[in-house]
Amino acid sequence: MANHKSAIKRHQQSIRRHQRNQSLQTRVRTLVKKVRAAIETKDQETIAKKIREVNGLLDKAVAKGVLKRNTASRKLSRLARAAHRTVTPAQAEPAGTEA
Repeated sequence: MANHKSAIKRHQQSIRRHQRNQSLQTRVRTLVKKVRAAIETKDQETIAKKIREVNGLLDKAVAKGVLKRNTASRKLSRLARAAHRTVTPAQAEPAGTEA
């Protein structure tokens, strides 16, 4: 354990930040799982609602410094792309192969 007052304070701050970061990371992971589950059920209203929730939470995590901006952007992009696939499934034939 630290001996100086400033070092003790810094240690206490790091513990508080660690707890906040862990809590936020857990919430992000849980919400992402819920979005994936909604995508599996193909319920459009639930998907849209959950993606809005996850977007806000990712923005908050970036603002707090828990996640990097590009990481949050990548997570949201992948979720949106997966959700979009449920709305418009891929064509049976690729474009340009029509006779």
